[in-house]
Amino acid sequence: MIIRVAEAEDWPRIWPFFSAIVAAGETYAYPETLTELSARPYWMEDPPGQTVVAADGDLLLGSAKMGPNRPGRGAHVATASFMVDPAHQGRGVGSALGRYAVEWARHAGFRGMQFNAVVETNTVAVKLWQSLGFQILATVPEAFDSASHGLVGLHVMYQQL
Repeated sequence: MIIRVAEAEDWPRIWPFFSAIVAAGETYAYPETLTELSARPYWMEDPPGQTVVAADGDLLLGSAKMGPNRPGRGAHVATASFMVDPAHQGRGVGSALGRYAVEWARHAGFRGMQFNAVVETNTVAVKLWQSLGFQILATVPEAFDSASHGLVGLHVMYQQL
């Protein structure tokens, strides 16, 4: 597996797992009515951000996007989002993308990295981010409407870089 910067022609190959993950209703609060065209700006970051893919040859296993968490006076803290194709979960793709994002943020000079909305029932992701040095700073109760669990909390997670 290699992680490389996503190119425009990668989006049509990201879209199938992006749309499946959003439709599952367990991890992202994106509008359910997104189309391939309308979803693209949500995922394909412009500089100073970056979108990457995890690839095994021509096969895309997952993707991540990263950049400043806020503009202006908040731009010294990074954020990132991750999606692993459900067909390729359990292969270390999320961990590799997470390590890449943290190193990217360090190398880019960010002072910290903040995840604004980690669904508390997404225990695999919570454990992964904690293993990479993130702490849960707060949980906003009932801030996410999970398709299978109903209203659940969203963790704000942070790591100083």
